[in-house]
Amino acid sequence: MPDWASINQNLREAGIPLEPTATARPVGGGDISAAWQLDTGNDGVFLKTGPVAAIDMFAAEAEGLAEIALANALRVPEVLAIGKTSDTAFLALEWLPFERPGKACEKRLGQRLADMHRTTSDRFGWHRDNTIGLTPQHNRWSTDWVAFFRERRLGYQLKLATTNGYTGQLQEQGLRLLERLPSLFENYRPLPSLLHGDLWGGNWASSGGEPVIFDPAVYYGDRETDLAMTRLFGGFGHAFYEAYEAAWPLEPGSARRQALYQLYHVLNHLNLFGGGYQGRALALMGSII
Repeated sequence: MPDWASINQNLREAGIPLEPTATARPVGGGDISAAWQLDTGNDGVFLKTGPVAAIDMFAAEAEGLAEIALANALRVPEVLAIGKTSDTAFLALEWLPFERPGKACEKRLGQRLADMHRTTSDRFGWHRDNTIGLTPQHNRWSTDWVAFFRERRLGYQLKLATTNGYTGQLQEQGLRLLERLPSLFENYRPLPSLLHGDLWGGNWASSGGEPVIFDPAVYYGDRETDLAMTRLFGGFGHAFYEAYEAAWPLEPGSARRQALYQLYHVLNHLNLFGGGYQGRALALMGSII
């Protein structure tokens, strides 16, 4: 159990008006960190906690939220404080009440995600590394998207898979795919767009009818990677895709690249959660090759 007295003291020092007797109640927050709601008497605070070693992961998340906020396209929770006690790291965000999104909200999400993707860099990557789930995500800058995705995304996940005991056909197919990767980009030159990086259905919601995105794994890369992730685990309706396409249509060949970009996340799930994802990874590899 976190040391609430120390955490609350840290939050008060950061300017969050907590009563000395403020209590936290657990709320749903995903599989990675414990999540809590702290009552401030006003709007409340959403708090993530984890071991002290999680402080760098929380810092990267906070910087990612700030990067998205600067694009002025989609709302993200405001970062209120980040810190650690002797045994706990924490990240405090504004509490946003969520409701079930309607089609109008999905449409706004599609339009505004396209707007966010128009925020670009001159290189692929980001100024710091972060995580995708609990897996390190290496973001060292590159001017070559194919090399970036081969080395820092698929190649890294395949190395982790080898370490975790997934060899044989997975590695053979993976090597073939890495060798053929340039052929998927012969007539396509993506822009380095600002990406959420982990945009599945659990990482967006509606608050007051407006779309909100959170839990990012930010970097600058091909915008199609965000769209591919939205189709991997569901949570997005037709209104979202129609609005995105109307705002910024995808280029020819996107369906094949979608499988490629989904493979990164499926390999990550294989490495995080086990062999149940191996068949899906092999199927994606086969469809690409």
